[in-house]
Amino acid sequence: QVQLAESGGGLVQAGGSLTLSCAVSGSTLRIIASGWYRQTPGSQRELVAIIRYGGSTNYADDVMGRFTIFKDNAKNMMYLQMNNLKPEDTAVYYCHMKEHFPSGDDYWGQGTQVTVSS
Repeated sequence: QVQLAESGGGLVQAGGSLTLSCAVSGSTLRIIASGWYRQTPGSQRELVAIIRYGGSTNYADDVMGRFTIFKDNAKNMMYLQMNNLKPEDTAVYYCHMKEHFPSGDDYWGQGTQVTVSS
């Protein structure tokens, strides 16, 4: 079992920066991928950034070059550095981890609100 807890959301003006944190507890030995998702009311949760077991990363096209995902395994933390924020980045952001085969279990945090004002 893995428990995730996000923090760091808030209100920021367009062009500003925020760093989201995800505190990880429990056993992560079977985790194959970790990431950040976001969701707005009435929309599906969408992938923002992912970091795989080997360290490779991928980003959604609309955050490429502005957001950076990284982990500090020694501190059991995952982060999302968000720069040059835009009003369309406004959403609830969730951290996520997935276990490898055979369980394939998904773990989610409770979410943290990010609001970008124009």
